[in-house]
Amino acid sequence: MIDRKALKFCSLALLIMLVAAAPGVQADAGHHALVVTASNATQNQLLVYNSSGKLIQTVSTQGQGGASGNAGGIEAKDNLVAAVNYGSQTVAIFERWGDSFHLTQLVPTASTPVSVAFGHDHLYILGTTTVESHKMIDSYIRLSPDGVVTLLKADGSAAQVGVLPEHLIVTEKSNTIETVGLLPDGDVSGVPTLVANIPSNVNAPFGLVTRGNDAYVTIAHANEISLVREGTVLTVTGSGTQSAPCWLTLEGPFLFSSNSPSMSVSRYAVYGQKIVQDAAVAVTLNGDPTDIDYGKGLVAVIDGNGTLSHLSIFAVDEDGNLTLIIANTISGTANGVAVVHAE
Repeated sequence: MIDRKALKFCSLALLIMLVAAAPGVQADAGHHALVVTASNATQNQLLVYNSSGKLIQTVSTQGQGGASGNAGGIEAKDNLVAAVNYGSQTVAIFERWGDSFHLTQLVPTASTPVSVAFGHDHLYILGTTTVESHKMIDSYIRLSPDGVVTLLKADGSAAQVGVLPEHLIVTEKSNTIETVGLLPDGDVSGVPTLVANIPSNVNAPFGLVTRGNDAYVTIAHANEISLVREGTVLTVTGSGTQSAPCWLTLEGPFLFSSNSPSMSVSRYAVYGQKIVQDAAVAVTLNGDPTDIDYGKGLVAVIDGNGTLSHLSIFAVDEDGNLTLIIANTISGTANGVAVVHAE
């Protein structure tokens, strides 16, 4: 004899399981992640968006903006966010409490800051002529640097800093990719070393992204992306139909480049020493991209067009396909973008 109550219960349980598993009703990509950028205005502000692209907070950085031609002007680690105040020669430190951020510190810098990166229990700050290290103790960052190194060119063309296991990697747009040594406790030291085997057609190294021992570096005006490992360029791949790959982000097997002036994002598959273009145009943008970040199933891109900027947020599926969630218009020339993971 059929137990109708049990059958009804099992059918209901099965329905609940199927609904929970259905892609259309799963939580949005990056649920609880936040996306941050900076207004980069005279009175600089941190702009905080939820994963649906809604502006949920605007908070002063207590400094002036003005940065351009750089990436990594905003960087996140756990619940901390660092944002450069280019015009004030400070870096603003914010801590996430729930879905809002609070300014906790202003870190003075040795030269005008353009890019920041976290690693080795330090905050690394790239300025126009120097790179410096500041020790982190939990969420507190020491105001005085434990190391300051002058860049090889130091001509104001510094673009981005990245962190590798035993050194930093830095780009200067005046055709220089260099590494900076780290002491065992993570502070910068010594004299920068020019990366070996840089292509002879090098023209404006711009953006970079690091993972493990590998650094992927754009050579924007040569329309190339290079793989740097152990201080040597191992691989160079052209950007195909897209001009000036400038800024990069990486997660899993997918490397995304934002291309200016093509106003597009390209997708590459990376493995070993291979960089293979998988989609020349993964998406198109509203202006020239200035920074890109990837995390929690989201890709966020800042682009500019005259006096307006746009923050575009995309969901990423398992094949690396990008689906636009929203494109927000921001008055002014916003700088930097970071996806802040959920608490």
